[in-house]
Amino acid sequence: MADIQKLQAITSQVRRDIIRMVNAVNSGHPGGSLGCAELFVALYNEVMDYDPANFKMDGKNEDMFFLSQGHISPVWYSVLAHSGHFPPNELATFRKLNSRLQGHPTTHEGLPGIRIASGSLGQGLSVAIGAAQAKKLNDDHKTVYCLMGDGEQQEGQVWEALMYAPHNKIDNLIAIVDYNNAQIDGAVDDVLSLGNLKSKYESFGWDVLEMNGNDFEEVLAVLAQAKSALGNQKPIMIIMTTIMGNGVDFMMGTNGWHGKAPSDEQTTVALAQNPETLGDY
Repeated sequence: MADIQKLQAITSQVRRDIIRMVNAVNSGHPGGSLGCAELFVALYNEVMDYDPANFKMDGKNEDMFFLSQGHISPVWYSVLAHSGHFPPNELATFRKLNSRLQGHPTTHEGLPGIRIASGSLGQGLSVAIGAAQAKKLNDDHKTVYCLMGDGEQQEGQVWEALMYAPHNKIDNLIAIVDYNNAQIDGAVDDVLSLGNLKSKYESFGWDVLEMNGNDFEEVLAVLAQAKSALGNQKPIMIIMTTIMGNGVDFMMGTNGWHGKAPSDEQTTVALAQNPETLGDY
């Protein structure tokens, strides 16, 4: 059984990392990163089967994760560091010249854990489906995960991929949509309403689950439910409701922190709300 207290402690450290990384270079995307912290911590500490010490680009015989909304790289970098992919002190190089930790994940510097460059929204699901189909062809029974943003669902390529996966019975894939109803230009409902996403995904042939992405018990339970539903000739989609900026009171629930760095004073306040648990880098 998962140690929720331990997961919450890791999440507190991850939030500290996010705030400090973005503040240090006055650049980055803290809002969505903070909102997805619980999901990343759950995936890399409880759910996925992987070997950080022997990272392979082909992902054979291990679970694979693809981040489509690449702008929330801070949360991914922090979790990758604390799960053994690279030393946590490398987080101090975020967005700096010659760093492997670019603002959007890249592959040319060979960062363990990263298999595709992402950030051009709409592409990640297609790649994840390709990886999942390759696993089926190779008789590899591990799972592929993909995280997308809700605003990203406004991209046409997403819907091509949503058609392709059920048609080809890609049933080793768990896709997740971070539904915080906030994108760079405002509320998703105002920019371009997505309507009833659950009904749309189901009409395309996906099994759809829903969860509160900021509640560890619910995240773990729904991810377990999703894994148990694999192998039934249908891909799985999880609509994950989150609060942008979760864990930092002045950032919560507004798109204003989508891509804005906190000042030194705001950073002090944010860090005070998230105790150090693993040691700052």
